[in-house]
Amino acid sequence: MRLENFLALTQATLVNEPCIHGFENIVFEASKVKRGDLFFAYDYENISLAVTNGAYGIVFEKKVEIIDSEIAWIEVESLDTAVKKLLRFKMIEKEVMAYECNEIVLKLSLQVITQTNFLSLVGDLKSVFKTLWDIQNRTIVLFCPALTDSSIFASVKTVPKRPFAPIEIMEQTLFETSFIYDDIFYERQLISPFFISYLEELLNFFKMLKISYKLKKFTPIDHFEAVFVNKKFEIKNFGTSEKVLIFEPNSDLIDSQILFLERHASWARIIFITPSYIKPNRSENIFSYKNEKDIVDILKNNSFHFALIVGVDKSILSKPLVKQTQLTMDF
Repeated sequence: MRLENFLALTQATLVNEPCIHGFENIVFEASKVKRGDLFFAYDYENISLAVTNGAYGIVFEKKVEIIDSEIAWIEVESLDTAVKKLLRFKMIEKEVMAYECNEIVLKLSLQVITQTNFLSLVGDLKSVFKTLWDIQNRTIVLFCPALTDSSIFASVKTVPKRPFAPIEIMEQTLFETSFIYDDIFYERQLISPFFISYLEELLNFFKMLKISYKLKKFTPIDHFEAVFVNKKFEIKNFGTSEKVLIFEPNSDLIDSQILFLERHASWARIIFITPSYIKPNRSENIFSYKNEKDIVDILKNNSFHFALIVGVDKSILSKPLVKQTQLTMDF
């Protein structure tokens, strides 16, 4: 990229008169800088390393010492804003088609194998930049505005909810579903019926835009995630115990998940554990917590088959579920 184009796109200020006129790549890690690169100085302590490695330009927010007057020293009001402006230009240049969806639809899309001109976008701003900068022309991008700033796209469309083909559920438990979609049978998928409407929205989106896809085995998506435990709160294999902790980090989903559990597990003793600042649209079997110790106390002192724990994820458990190890919370 030519220096003059960078300055015009970002409304940045060139604070010296360098000998260089352009850059090869934009880099965020000083250790990865090569000769000719432009370094975004998120970490000021690494500016000297970037210069040593051959940076042709340094982009910064606060005043810095010019240690090499032959390269470009470029001041911006915000590094993040400058990155977003560059991405917006690149998305226009590449004719990228952006569609926004909710967080669950996006996370389900990450578990679907699709053609190369479709991309599910996740990650922080730096990783998003690396993903999008060399994207192929006319790629279709699916993203969630709650996770990725929509301003990097010049135009954004919403995933339509109009169904082309419904998902037909053939068999279900609280956490597994066998279903038919578009005349294909998917047996015992590790996806709760709670997510089927979201999956239907995603598959209909693929169908509408004629995006080729292949469903593989689903894995937990950090929402409505079931952890099976015994009476001693030791983690057990999936489906092998009658006591289940269900983690939901997104408090916006609490009312719909309470309704789902009450409809599909009416036989069970269910408790709902929510942050103290949340007031669900019901009061029965609701317990509030202020910290993780409160959650532990509630679990210890109440009988239940299912405990929906809202506002946190399973990381509050001391060991990862995949290792099938014992909880080390102090019971």
